[in-house]
Amino acid sequence: MTAPMTPPETGAPRKRSLVLPITAVVVLVGAFGWLIWGGLDKNVVFFLTPNELLAKGTGGMNVPVRLGGQVKPGTVKWDDKTLDLRFDVVDTNGTGMIHVKSKGAPPQMFRDGMGVVVEGRFGADSLFQSSQLMVKHSNEYRAPKAGEKPQEMYKSLMKGSGQ
Repeated sequence: MTAPMTPPETGAPRKRSLVLPITAVVVLVGAFGWLIWGGLDKNVVFFLTPNELLAKGTGGMNVPVRLGGQVKPGTVKWDDKTLDLRFDVVDTNGTGMIHVKSKGAPPQMFRDGMGVVVEGRFGADSLFQSSQLMVKHSNEYRAPKAGEKPQEMYKSLMKGSGQ
């Protein structure tokens, strides 16, 4: 004589199917909470003006930071043999100067008085060691006219952007 078969429990598979979505939601909420309340400031590269970086004192030294401002006219020193570029960055109102050293060739449009953003670290020696140099350029684009040289286009774009 065989024992009668009992139907399987219907609650067990349903509990298992809910575990994965609930775990995923908990992990996502935890990750967002960590980013918002503690981890974000340690993982974001800040964008500061020279005055803001100088105001941080030692708190702004030897940490990854983006520094934005204008190239102070007359301060650009470029050595094409060693690819050493040095210049000063000032706030848009001309105050808060920081000395910058960058390795590598500067962007083609780089020049005195233009807006720049440099990424790197500000050292205790008051020198900003740049690992990346970005220049502000016009956001206007137009196709070159027949026979027009790109250099002529750049000049007209730069005049049109107020630089």
